[in-house]
Amino acid sequence: MHCNSIADLNQYCDSLKSDSQKNQIIISTNATCCLLQGAREVADAFQEEIDRQGLADTTQIVLSGCLGFCEIEPMVILTDQDILYQKVKAKDVPQIIEKSILGDDVIQRLLFRDPVTKKRNRNRDLMTFYQKQNRLILGNNERIQPTSIDDYLAIGGYQTAAKVLFEKTPEEILDDIEKAGLRGRGGGGFPVARKWRSCRKAESEDGVRYVICNADEGDPGAYMDRSVLEGNPHSVIEGMIIGSFAVGSHEGYVYVRAEYPLAVEHLEQAIRDAESMGFLGDNILGGGHAFRIKIVQGAGAFVCGESTALMASIEGRVGRPRAKYVHTVEKGLNQRPTVLNNVETWANVARIMQIGADEFRRIGTEGSPGTKIFSLVGKISNTGLVEVPMGITLREIIFDIGGGIPNGREFKAVQTGGPSGGCIPEELLDLPVDFDELTKVGSMMGSGGMIVMDEDTCMVDVARYFTSFLKGESCGKCVACREGVARLSEILERICAGEGIEEDIDTIKELGEYLADSSLCALGSTAANPVMTTLKYFKHEYDEHIQDGYCRSGVCKGLFQYEIDPEACTGCAACSKVCPTEAILGERKEPHEIQQDLCIKCGECYKACKFDAIAKAHVSEVVV
Repeated sequence: MHCNSIADLNQYCDSLKSDSQKNQIIISTNATCCLLQGAREVADAFQEEIDRQGLADTTQIVLSGCLGFCEIEPMVILTDQDILYQKVKAKDVPQIIEKSILGDDVIQRLLFRDPVTKKRNRNRDLMTFYQKQNRLILGNNERIQPTSIDDYLAIGGYQTAAKVLFEKTPEEILDDIEKAGLRGRGGGGFPVARKWRSCRKAESEDGVRYVICNADEGDPGAYMDRSVLEGNPHSVIEGMIIGSFAVGSHEGYVYVRAEYPLAVEHLEQAIRDAESMGFLGDNILGGGHAFRIKIVQGAGAFVCGESTALMASIEGRVGRPRAKYVHTVEKGLNQRPTVLNNVETWANVARIMQIGADEFRRIGTEGSPGTKIFSLVGKISNTGLVEVPMGITLREIIFDIGGGIPNGREFKAVQTGGPSGGCIPEELLDLPVDFDELTKVGSMMGSGGMIVMDEDTCMVDVARYFTSFLKGESCGKCVACREGVARLSEILERICAGEGIEEDIDTIKELGEYLADSSLCALGSTAANPVMTTLKYFKHEYDEHIQDGYCRSGVCKGLFQYEIDPEACTGCAACSKVCPTEAILGERKEPHEIQQDLCIKCGECYKACKFDAIAKAHVSEVVV
């Protein structure tokens, strides 16, 4: 149906058949992480079993997007029974139907065992992973199938945009966004209303203005935007419709990574469905506002997450940043006024207009209202996406929601803000998480990556890794970034190889200042953040690498070697069988020996040894 008016929309929404009386089986299927864990097979098995037992009239399957708790995918939620089953396999389905849907039993082995409480809970509201979250954006994922516009309409989708288009002026929308205090979720936290106002006021000879959704999510360990687009693409489209009306734009773009094929697929279908229903087009709901959205797929260049590089890429040029003295809200895409916000920001727009600016403002802090989605990864028990109110502490995220550090290891640091963010030590775990507080300690909110590190992590190696990543992703346009990051990377490589010198520390600090002051874009100006924060909070590890030739975590290959204890070695030859360079010699049932000049320190022998006969020896402790 094509809705030519609000009356048509209301009539269509009223006509949607309600399945609220059916027992819903929510299966987290329509997300990349879920599919990789076999969710499609589980969904197919449920459909087959329901059909076989004739339960289709009383039971509905909802193939939802990501439900956040990636550690326990595939998840199955039985709504009537209030049960969440984790790590479900297709072979478990008949038993679930028999015991929990037709019967009244709970299958204990499929319940999640909480690492904090040590209890198995059938109800997710009792899980520490969910208890402190406020799933303002992600919460609707479980209520809809992302490929169904009817599902989105059934929960009030597009009705907010329709109300705004007919009942508010652009200035009133801008006032609401300003009152809500929404800040951009893509990195720097710039006030959204200020950006939109500037774009609306900027002169355009032909009246053309653009709105763009930045879905070029390139931070290692980050997948927030991907999951929103996969699980609820219509929320982003609706936000863009509202934003386009506010700034006076009739053309929008979503710049998304080509490496996100499922997100692209769901977004393409969502745009087609929105067009066919009349929510996108030349005369939206008969109100006179015209707006269309095009998808542009990026080629995976990290630098294209930067606003001007992204716009250059959309124009068909090489994605390289330009100087910032000309703002994109004045001369952006095709030299026209342009608003650029990321996926999470656009999804927030529709929610603010739905619940009201005052209600949104009650969440979070005074300077950073609302929620923030983080991808919680690394050395953490509960890996997944978490949506938390601004102002929550790092300790609450890592130890309450995240379940702490697995295998009894100690927490060491957490890196926020992606490769340009900083590493925050244990003594700052009670730091409130918001845009301003993270910046004060040398880190940043960024797009929302949060990588947890334990005692086995070498902080010098962490700095080396992220600097190496940024060196490879630099576009090379400005000397500061092209040469500065490369020199920084070279120094860290030498330190990790056991070839560092005392003067390296002063050189690192000098390069960090140079990059911050002289780089053309944020990739270069923030590139030293991981190095500077590890140097600030973990300088003793740099000193150990340089002065003592010692890596306390046994990570830096130049500072340790594998050795076989002849007293413990049984001569089983398990180690020599897996050695890719044939560096291990020895007769059967006789102690073996590692030829250090051939060893590449891959660790395969260490993993294969069942007798704890192979250990890492710090080079500084090796007796020659």
